[in-house]
Amino acid sequence: MQNALHTGLARYLSPAQLETLHAARIGVAGAGGLGSNAALMLARCGIGNLLLVDDDVVDASNLNRQQYWPRHVGRPKVEALAELLLELNPDMTVETRRMRLDQRNIPTVLSACPIWVEAFDGPDDKTLLVEAALLGGYRIASASGLGGWGGKAMSKRQLGNLVLVGDFSTDVLLAPPLAPRVTEAAALLADAVLEMVLGAQETV
Repeated sequence: MQNALHTGLARYLSPAQLETLHAARIGVAGAGGLGSNAALMLARCGIGNLLLVDDDVVDASNLNRQQYWPRHVGRPKVEALAELLLELNPDMTVETRRMRLDQRNIPTVLSACPIWVEAFDGPDDKTLLVEAALLGGYRIASASGLGGWGGKAMSKRQLGNLVLVGDFSTDVLLAPPLAPRVTEAAALLADAVLEMVLGAQETV
């Protein structure tokens, strides 16, 4: 990972930490507001292998909160996001699967990565992924409550192999999904993944 991104990271992280991040393999299920923002944050932190899973295409209505630009409208989200990630870090590996997860295919998809980011909008999709991940022994970070503006402060809850982030009360289907709180939740998801990979940071 000897590129411009590595140069910046090497100022703050040890060679061992950089190698651990570069070797990590993370799955991101959902490439919308949560997934696209979290994926780019993980790439900026040196994660070397990402698997992107989503069946949607970029729509103009996504541009208010998702990491896409007008030139991406109409393209599959996983392809557009992979392009951005590799532009940021050409040395990372990005695998894309344009598909919708269901009971039939989820075991095979989950087995590709030991750690997952749940970044779906729909509650049924969220429940399917989280339950399958936990039953399969995978670690997963999931978000709950991130719509609107202002409101309750977001936090993180550790429940075994599951980390929940968000305000745990706001229904994104009722409150508008705007960039500040969506990005805040995505940042908490990315931070939860970093802690899974590197362990908790020691404080003095």
